Amino acid sequence: QLGWLASAPAVLTMIEVVLNDRLGKKVRVKCNEDDTIGDLKKLVAAQTGTRPEKIRIQKWYTVYKDHITLEDYEIHDGMGLELYYN
Repeated sequence: QLGWLASAPAVLTMIEVVLNDRLGKKVRVKCNEDDTIGDLKKLVAAQTGTRPEKIRIQKWYTVYKDHITLEDYEIHDGMGLELYYN
């Protein structure tokens, strides 16, 4: 009876993440909660002109790894992250 519900795609929640490079640049990126940090780096790269492999994203002393999702890191809408250039 509710078989169609199981096959329905999960509703993706769009979030906005704010990345601050502490050199005066703040980048706002819209992405999905199930995007990986690697995906986020590509979106940041598109806005900043910096290659994704040269970008490091962290919060305090935790450097975020490319293959982990934003959801797994508990990154939510409006959250601020630190942006560094390697």
